[in-house]
Amino acid sequence: SVQEFMTFTSQLIVERSGLGSRASVKEQEYLCHVYVRSDGLAGVVIADNEYPQRVCFTLLDKVLDEFSRQVSKVEWPSGSPATISYAALDTYLSRYQVQPPRD
Repeated sequence: SVQEFMTFTSQLIVERSGLGSRASVKEQEYLCHVYVRSDGLAGVVIADNEYPQRVCFTLLDKVLDEFSRQVSKVEWPSGSPATISYAALDTYLSRYQVQPPRD
């Protein structure tokens, strides 16, 4: 499924990225933008080739900064969507989603 692809690919890219790094990796027809902060917190945005790279990294900066303020660092290694509530993610995703043109 798409969710499995995104989860697997994200985990693999984060594991292969060093602390404090940013990278964009092509996977199938997508670009996966990864940011691993120096404290080990990481995020991945999966987008099509047309979505601006700069915007992806801006989104990652904002999401990771806010997440690190709201969620204790102790929870990061063992946390999951089932155990950590981070409602702001949905707001960010809808704000940064490209809206189709209206007729």
